[in-house]
Amino acid sequence: MTIAEKMFSLEDMVGPGITACLGCNVELSMRTALQVMGPNTILAIPPGCMGGVQSVGWADKTGMKIPVFFPLLDNTASMLTGIKKYYERIGRDVNVVAFAGDGASMDAGFQALSGAAERGDNIIYICYDNEGYMNTGFQRSSSTSLGSWTTTTPVGTEGKGKKSNKKDMPMIMAMHDIPYMATASPAYMPDLIRKLEKAKTIKSGLVYIHIYNSCATGWGYESDRSIEIARKGVQSRFMPIYEVENGKFKLNVDVKNPIPLKDYLSSMKKYKHVSEEQISEIQEYVDKKWENLKIMCNSMG
Repeated sequence: MTIAEKMFSLEDMVGPGITACLGCNVELSMRTALQVMGPNTILAIPPGCMGGVQSVGWADKTGMKIPVFFPLLDNTASMLTGIKKYYERIGRDVNVVAFAGDGASMDAGFQALSGAAERGDNIIYICYDNEGYMNTGFQRSSSTSLGSWTTTTPVGTEGKGKKSNKKDMPMIMAMHDIPYMATASPAYMPDLIRKLEKAKTIKSGLVYIHIYNSCATGWGYESDRSIEIARKGVQSRFMPIYEVENGKFKLNVDVKNPIPLKDYLSSMKKYKHVSEEQISEIQEYVDKKWENLKIMCNSMG
């Protein structure tokens, strides 16, 4: 059975149509994730872009076919832990899943997420990383990359975009010694689906999946280029696709001949101001990260 045939055979857990911005590949990621997770799932979506997409609903109704709740920005993992513990107590195995943005995961909600990982709570935490607080007007998060324009890292005579590199959240979560951590992209859907399927089978602790999701509205590119931009992020090595299972690193998309990072950065407005000097600095950072990742993957055989 092909991936397409498999997905067509699974029930869609999200209502039809699209309620996000045109070209939003986050809704595609969410729809795919819940389709794989299936009806035996309880979902948490904190405030963010996806909080207003089908999940919250209107007139006391939701666009989901599964139970969904709207936690605070900083307690998503804690609430899921409590729900999972209850179902474990009554002897029922359910998929307890978070679908949260980078702000809720890396900033406000990091303490709760780190605690759940350290305790070994059996929840599935999916972070959609669009590099900022896009739902409230494109403010920077700790995931926003060096040089990026946001409304809180403006470009002018003094400011030249964000002054620091993005937090390496996938590596941070891998260092929690959780049983499974993976990065993914909507431009590589078979890889994402395989990782979601694996996540369902793990019962020994927290699973963390980090999806690199570009944002047409906040990043500044045409809506029909959403998957193209996501693919360029991977093919420039800016967004590496790998997994860590029980401490073993494995590179899933080995980009042997990367496109120039400048090709990726120049394809969107949030980097249009970036100088050649800044591009060289970002390229050096990306190359170093890739080299270190390759060493870790190769050392694992």
